[in-house]
Amino acid sequence: MKGLIGKKLGMTSIYDENGTAVPVTVIEAGPCVVTQLKDNEKEGYSAVQLGFEDQKEQRMTKPALGHFKKAGVDAKRILREFRVDAAEVAVGEVVTASAFEEVSYVDIIATGKGRGFQGVVKRYDFGGGRASHGGGWIRRTGSIGMCEFPGRVFKGKKMPGQMGDKRVTTQNLKVIQVRPEENLILVKGSVPGATGGIVTIKEALKRK
Repeated sequence: MKGLIGKKLGMTSIYDENGTAVPVTVIEAGPCVVTQLKDNEKEGYSAVQLGFEDQKEQRMTKPALGHFKKAGVDAKRILREFRVDAAEVAVGEVVTASAFEEVSYVDIIATGKGRGFQGVVKRYDFGGGRASHGGGWIRRTGSIGMCEFPGRVFKGKKMPGQMGDKRVTTQNLKVIQVRPEENLILVKGSVPGATGGIVTIKEALKRK
């Protein structure tokens, strides 16, 4: 099963065999414990549920705590599901970064940084208005209305609003190094979200 929960630790650069500096994102991948196995008969689909990072029991609700005690594992802060055709692991088994030693490309899912309420220039890269001959609307939206027909603003019009803080998937990130003894995976380029954010790592779907 090629799936793990991890934490983004930050970015650095390393040198490859040709002496070229490669920008990488360092991810603490696991260790994750299997908390539940789901099958087609009971849940209607086949999946493996993993838990990441220990949590104090007094901070858990009783139903959540019972879920972990049923699996015979310590309480975990983060839970994620990974769809599989057939589970190759058992409840209570620990999955580490070594699962990605033979993987060349990964897809990483995380929550992007929140930018707050932003205008159209920053949010959608609008050009804005002119600064000469009076100006007055340099970073504004501009006209959004219609003629007499249909006489309204279409749904989905790009306008100022909340930017960021959404689920983002970055595909086909090249795996540069896997360090199982340190639970680290180094991938080329940037990963969504802030430093310290939780990420979901999967084997690349579109590129093998």
